[in-house]
Amino acid sequence: MKYSDKILNTPSSFIRNILKVTDAPDVISFAGGLPNPISFPIDELKQSINHAIDENGAKLFQYSTTEGYLPLRQYIADKYKTDFGLDFEPEDILITTGSQQALELISQVLLNKGEGVVIEEPGYLGAIQAFTLAEPVFYPVTLEEDGLNAEQLEETLSTNEHIKFIYTVPNFHNPTGITYSQEKREAIYEVLKKYDVALIEDDPYGELRWSGEKLPYIGAGRLENSVLLGSFSKIVTPGMRIGYIVTKNKELMGHINTAKQAMDLHTNIFSQMILHDYLASNDLKTHIGKIADLYQTQANTMLNAMAKYFPSTVNYTKPDGGMFIWVTLEEGTSALEFFNKAMEEKVAFVPGDPFYTNKTNVNTLRLNYTNSSTEMIEEGIKRLGKILYALSNEKQTV
Repeated sequence: MKYSDKILNTPSSFIRNILKVTDAPDVISFAGGLPNPISFPIDELKQSINHAIDENGAKLFQYSTTEGYLPLRQYIADKYKTDFGLDFEPEDILITTGSQQALELISQVLLNKGEGVVIEEPGYLGAIQAFTLAEPVFYPVTLEEDGLNAEQLEETLSTNEHIKFIYTVPNFHNPTGITYSQEKREAIYEVLKKYDVALIEDDPYGELRWSGEKLPYIGAGRLENSVLLGSFSKIVTPGMRIGYIVTKNKELMGHINTAKQAMDLHTNIFSQMILHDYLASNDLKTHIGKIADLYQTQANTMLNAMAKYFPSTVNYTKPDGGMFIWVTLEEGTSALEFFNKAMEEKVAFVPGDPFYTNKTNVNTLRLNYTNSSTEMIEEGIKRLGKILYALSNEKQTV
């Protein structure tokens, strides 16, 4: 059988593939971006399931509208108003099957084969995978410790007319854990307001902040082609697969709606109604605060262990929230080689290679701290440190 070029050229998810291996009970895994299951509000969701059935009856089990459950969209609009002062209405919001479907919908609507996408370097693997199906040209722009390099972004946009959109994760970035500074957000806005391109701000982690101030978005409320992506996966439950797209651009939203109809008609209405009942019946802010406190403890455990066990030549980010730490090894050290040695010691992480569109055998890697106990974090980092010292000694004796 012959297959399409676009599927043959789309990389399989490194993370999804290694999760099959790292699922073994004796492996300490820092690989997946998994929320800690102790954060799932199971008892409250049980109540919401029963209440939603009692309140809605057969509607929970029937086909529904493509845009999504109206009360849930109203809740999201109200939350943006409260949190950011943004004037969104339910018609500006479409409920998706997780943020991942939002990425696929955007690429279907905006990209023809060979057109351009600006992506952070390093960038989110799931976005690279989703966009690759549309067969674009990727234009990686360097991600600095405070956000995209604005000068490089300007140069990229001014010299490539076929770029359709810029994709960013401005808060607690995946994979690096960094957050765009206020100054960098303004610099990027000043660049983008001169060009007819869309800005995609993907924000699944923004609520998980334990340090610093919540910052306004780059484009929302002031760029005509601003698109926000959000998700309930990291703050309620990932298994329900409830995400959403927000844009004031009515023409764009109309095309996204058409693409959604063609893709799956509508997102699971059962999950939408249950989620809305949970949100309307519980204090989400308190719940998120508990998750952030938990993740802060886990992140600090990992950072302290890295300071204790890693060579001083190893650098790493120190996030103010989210789920990830980005590690940069000594120049010339292969993260893939390190990964193979780590797996021999029953520790897993994600080498940096899948997060780049045009680089291989890099010296960077991603660590996740949210799905391991503090004891496992300490032991896992200790094992990794032992390997890193051995690799460093090997280099010095060559």
